[in-house]
Amino acid sequence: MTATAAAADSANGHITGYGSKGYRSYVLIALTLIYTLNFIDRTVITVVAQPIINTFSLSDAQWGLLTGPPFALFYAIMGIPIAMWADRSNRVKIIALCVVIWSLMTVFCGLAASFLWLLVFRIGVAIGEAGCTPPANSIITDYYPPKSRANAIGIYSMGVTIGGVLAQLFGGQLASLKGETFGGWMNAIGLEFLFTGVNWAEVEGWRLVFVIVGVPGILVALIFWLTVREPPRGFSDPKSAIPDKAGFFEAFKEFGRKPTFWTLSLGAAFVAFVGYGLISFQAPFLMRVHGVSVAEAAMNYGAPLAAVAAFGTFAGGFLSEKLSPRFPSVAAWLPGVGLLIAIPAYVGAFLSPTLTMAFWLWVIAAIAHYAYLGAQYTVSTSIVSPRSRATTVSVMLLIISLIGNGIGPLFTGMMSSAFMGGIVKKAGLEEAFATFNPGLCAGRIAELGETGPALCSAYAEGLRQSMVATVLFFGIAALFYFLAARTYQKDRWSPAT
Repeated sequence: MTATAAAADSANGHITGYGSKGYRSYVLIALTLIYTLNFIDRTVITVVAQPIINTFSLSDAQWGLLTGPPFALFYAIMGIPIAMWADRSNRVKIIALCVVIWSLMTVFCGLAASFLWLLVFRIGVAIGEAGCTPPANSIITDYYPPKSRANAIGIYSMGVTIGGVLAQLFGGQLASLKGETFGGWMNAIGLEFLFTGVNWAEVEGWRLVFVIVGVPGILVALIFWLTVREPPRGFSDPKSAIPDKAGFFEAFKEFGRKPTFWTLSLGAAFVAFVGYGLISFQAPFLMRVHGVSVAEAAMNYGAPLAAVAAFGTFAGGFLSEKLSPRFPSVAAWLPGVGLLIAIPAYVGAFLSPTLTMAFWLWVIAAIAHYAYLGAQYTVSTSIVSPRSRATTVSVMLLIISLIGNGIGPLFTGMMSSAFMGGIVKKAGLEEAFATFNPGLCAGRIAELGETGPALCSAYAEGLRQSMVATVLFFGIAALFYFLAARTYQKDRWSPAT
């Protein structure tokens, strides 16, 4: 390409985008795949929650701690420096490196010998995953012109729910594997020399899940690094005289003075508060309240629900793009409408007496709930200049992580333990509860003695009440989205601002 042609392409970037249409689509698919792996590795732990709880004899409050604050804190701490690095350096290489880190840490989770080591490796996953979304969103905004970004970011955001589907499918199937079966496969393909001294009879299925889902990320990272080009910053935006790089304080000065950023971030944070709280205890809820197995919970319910959530994510982005000519602020207020629909649907699902009724109400709730995902990136990247987008997204994710992932699972777990404690106390079962082993509720309840049924019922009912209490926070999230819609148009960035 001649220098003149390149200059012409750059000048028209806000109309055409960067690269050919086919290559843009490849990059978007590659980023969506990486985001999918991000959420497989992040959420697969929730699929095998109950087996891990049983292995390490954890309370719901301890499980909420494992899936909440430590992961969220390190995800948030590392997100900003990595995003600042991404605003100044090669984003493709940064993403590839981070994929390798979180994939290896996921594998190590399967090798954890104690609750503490599992916690340490989960922190490692958080550090790697902190380097995914900010640079990815920044790359997408440079490949796609403004008119196409809502849909492109909506497709990228589907990685959350597609990852949830695949985590359920793979996690549910693999969790039922026996160690001896997996060891036999390794011997059959000639890899037994890698596992000398391993007693496969003692290897639990949940450990195999982490190892098997973690390894593919390393290969994907290599392919991404070799095939994706780093786009010029701001290529697909109307040209202006602003520099293409900004430090943290410059970026903060830009987005910090815009009310939309703060109301949007708080709205997304409270959605995440509910979402992470629910997903952390979804499998245990199905197992305790409705008596299904790990595989059944994942395959028959978890995977379909994640799939309809993916549809909700796509629908949210699609509707925002189609309605935006008539309703310019639709990307900001549409999530609020969805959340108000999701509240009664979720509550009905958790209180339903039958699993069939619960499932269909859950389907409605999931579609309405996940319509918000594309909006949080579409709105946050459109209110700042190209030089500040990765940092802006990282700060938004810090807020989301600390409130949502940091507090949500812990809140749900603590409330579950508290509700269960109240039920036990009311029934006068405190003495029996002191030696209660929840792992016996599934198929071995007779070993708990005459108080077993009452204790297992309290174990299930406490979690049910906690799930209902958690969902009510969607009301706060919806309010913040409606507030964001009021200032969105005023805060949108243009070259003249």
